[in-house]
Amino acid sequence: MKTLKTGSIASPQDPIALSPVSQRCDCSEHDMPKDRTISRLRGELHRLQEQMRKAEASKPLQKTLAKAAQPTIYVITPTYARLVQKAELTRLAQTFLHVPQLHWIVVEDSPHKTPLVTAFLASSGLAYTHLHTPTPRDRKLQEGDPSWLKPRGAEQRNEGLRWLREDRRGQPGADTQLGVIYFADDDNTYSLQLFEEMRDTQRVSVWPVGLVGGMRYERPVVEGGRVVRFHTGWRPSRPFPLDMAGFAVSLKLVIANQDACFDGDAPMGFLESSFLQGLVTMDELEPKADNCTKVLVWHTRTEKPKMKREEALQKQGLGSDTAVEV
Repeated sequence: MKTLKTGSIASPQDPIALSPVSQRCDCSEHDMPKDRTISRLRGELHRLQEQMRKAEASKPLQKTLAKAAQPTIYVITPTYARLVQKAELTRLAQTFLHVPQLHWIVVEDSPHKTPLVTAFLASSGLAYTHLHTPTPRDRKLQEGDPSWLKPRGAEQRNEGLRWLREDRRGQPGADTQLGVIYFADDDNTYSLQLFEEMRDTQRVSVWPVGLVGGMRYERPVVEGGRVVRFHTGWRPSRPFPLDMAGFAVSLKLVIANQDACFDGDAPMGFLESSFLQGLVTMDELEPKADNCTKVLVWHTRTEKPKMKREEALQKQGLGSDTAVEV
């Protein structure tokens, strides 16, 4: 058997040189860079997951702070008992639920608060104030009177203004007078965008109203960023030929002008003017809704239900159960 001398080099043909190496190669040194990369990526993933967790946890607080920083919109809605009352209030409430920082002031045309409206507001999920005041008999529309014959809702809107003036003045803090007042009838239709348009009102903001006054829309006409006239089909010479749904007023302005109110004896079409004249001039109006070119509120009305079959069944003693609230 051949042996190699110390220091000799085996030739490629030498069988000893071609035999397997008895000791295995330690490859851990090759794996170390890969392990370090995986560890680093795992650490980065953990850090990002922790950031996402903290961000998600802070969202409710951020939303709360954002809402608190917004001026409150105080919506005054006159309402009266009729078959469609609950349906109208339901539609309106479900719109308001989508509007942040809104306080609903519902004023019943009644000598007392009715159970229907009381229960409805309690389950509405909205911040609200429930008031009531009756319209004097001589100012009420009688059966068969056209809707335009006498101003409606003047006493109820004034009651809402009275409550706001007393409540806000009694609240501590410098920001208690920040807010916007809007008069929203319960039979109109409102875009959510409208409420964001009015939220930064400084004095009186204005916009178009659709399906009103026998026209497709009425609106302030704006030139150079200022209201110069009004597009309306009836008495454009009125001080403020605006629909009730076509303006919002600064709460601070209303509190500063204690005598500003709606005149229940105002001539037809002058109810809005009777209030606004004590607050602002036309030059001070703030046009919204893309310089009063977008309609975001509609003067819709629910058809009065026809109850002929109900009346016929009642005569037979088979009428609907009056305990079921409609």
